Amino acid sequence: MEKSNLKWDELENKIIETSNEKENVEEVKNIQEKKEVEKNKKEEKPKNKKNIILPIIIVSIIFIIALIFSTIFAIININNNNIVSGMKIEGIDVSGLSRDEAKSKIELVYNEKIEKDITLKYKEYDATINPKLVEANYDIEKAVEEAISVGKNNNIIVNNYNILLALMGKKDINVNMAINEEIAKKTIEDIGANIPEAVVEPDYYIENDKLIITKGKEGLKINTEDLIEKIKRNFEEPFFNEEYIEIPVINKIPEKIDIDKIHEEVYKEVQDAYYTKDPFTIHPEVEGIDFNLEEAKKLLEEDKEQYEITLTITKPKVTTSQIGSEAFPDLVGTCTTRYDASKKDRSTNLIIACQKINDKVIMPGETFSYNKALGERTPAAGYKNAAVYENGKVVDGIGGGICQISSTLYNAVLKANLGIVERRNHQFVTSYIPAGQDATVVYGMTDFRFKNTRKYAVKIKASCSNGIATVSIYGIKEENEYSISFDTRTISTIPYTIKYEENKNLAAGTEKVSQVGANGVITETYLVKSLNGKIVSRTLLSKDTYNAMQRIIVRGTKGASTNNNTNSGNNNNNNSNNNTENNKPEEKPEEKPEENKPPVEEKPTENPDIVDNSQSSNNSDISESTQEI
Repeated sequence: MEKSNLKWDELENKIIETSNEKENVEEVKNIQEKKEVEKNKKEEKPKNKKNIILPIIIVSIIFIIALIFSTIFAIININNNNIVSGMKIEGIDVSGLSRDEAKSKIELVYNEKIEKDITLKYKEYDATINPKLVEANYDIEKAVEEAISVGKNNNIIVNNYNILLALMGKKDINVNMAINEEIAKKTIEDIGANIPEAVVEPDYYIENDKLIITKGKEGLKINTEDLIEKIKRNFEEPFFNEEYIEIPVINKIPEKIDIDKIHEEVYKEVQDAYYTKDPFTIHPEVEGIDFNLEEAKKLLEEDKEQYEITLTITKPKVTTSQIGSEAFPDLVGTCTTRYDASKKDRSTNLIIACQKINDKVIMPGETFSYNKALGERTPAAGYKNAAVYENGKVVDGIGGGICQISSTLYNAVLKANLGIVERRNHQFVTSYIPAGQDATVVYGMTDFRFKNTRKYAVKIKASCSNGIATVSIYGIKEENEYSISFDTRTISTIPYTIKYEENKNLAAGTEKVSQVGANGVITETYLVKSLNGKIVSRTLLSKDTYNAMQRIIVRGTKGASTNNNTNSGNNNNNNSNNNTENNKPEEKPEEKPEENKPPVEEKPTENPDIVDNSQSSNNSDISESTQEI
């Protein structure tokens, strides 16, 4: 038994020793593997360092070389007074040019652009607008300065970056452009009155014992802001190639008739005229005017284009005319214009206008309205057809000529030292009054209004006979009674253009001038006040723009072949361009076929109010289709 135990113990020890030997072998293997890994890492580190350092050294060398050359390049360009290569201003190459050379090159482009009319079109209607008309101004000097400064004004990196952009053709400087938006809006307002189906706002006037209220009509209104943006984009781009600008319109519902407001404006209590001596004050008569407000409201419930409301008129027992000359002893302002008395219909309109304003008394602080005094120009009111402006042409229209009386009144009012509330110049310069001294009207749209800013009441005396129209203002002279004169200066001229129209009823080769072209003008008129022969003030009265009137030549096509017509059309374009550039108002078309006869001038509607050598149009509120010249 004892022997057996010893054998077991020996066996156990042997097993333990064998197990330990295996563990030692494995441990040795692990240690050897770790040493091998550490050895490999030590060998790889130098290689990795070499792989990283080498590119860094190469990049650094390239950067240093680039920096050296970049610095040299930048220094050279800083000392270069000319524009860097590849630079453009609004697409115009100005590479290597000096400041003056670049400015001259850009100005040449824009000076040509500023002379060209731009066509605005809506359906069949079209109108023109000229950059000069809206005082387009191009800041060319700023653009040139910006071009000169490229590559010179910043740090080396920015300078070289900008120079690189220029060389790549990606540096194009804009020319800042600005227009007189007030004039632009007035011009668009004029155009808006002429577009087909334009909105008509409600209005009213008094005719004898009737209050006439016009309902107004839903229609189109020009989107002014949108159109101004389109016009500005056209003006900004030196090579704008679109044939015309489409006029953007929006639908507009007229305002509702405010009968309560009308009643408040119309209602007056009757008052006899009288005057007091200490202080001397005239109290003119006032006709009592009233109407039944409730009945008027019921009437307006009916769907009508025009409403007539009977007024209750109470006449005063004493009028200012009965007071006599004591009330208005002094002539404080007068103006006389001439007209062609042989034109019976136009003369009739002038006489009616004078009758409407004659003996009107305006109290201190009161505002006089020419349109309210004359009422709507209708055949029923006695007005006749005479010359009016329509779409840049002179045609017959109702009430033509009454603007001569409003212009005559305007000058008398100015000489009487009264305040102007509303006044617009004509679309074209007239012959009966100098440019800058006219006042146009369009019923329901453009009025002439003035305010009695004197201490005492004034009376209008107006007469029209034997080709002479006179409007005078009577009142009482004040302590300082100024002598008034005008100083009108022409700021610039707008050249007219030529339009050719074909007439199939006119023999081929025949030309007729249906409308004589005339240049437009921009004027500044100053009001000069003198006291005892010495000038005491000189103030800007108005700045007026008169558009150029297009010269229209009709060319016969009767019996002409298609080829001839085509050639004729080409000649037309050449003639128009040549005439505009040379600015010769009466220049005849060039390159006419030898068989063509010289154009025969004939005006479809003779108009004594138009100046043939300086007609123009403004941004008056005059709508061409209704302008009562």
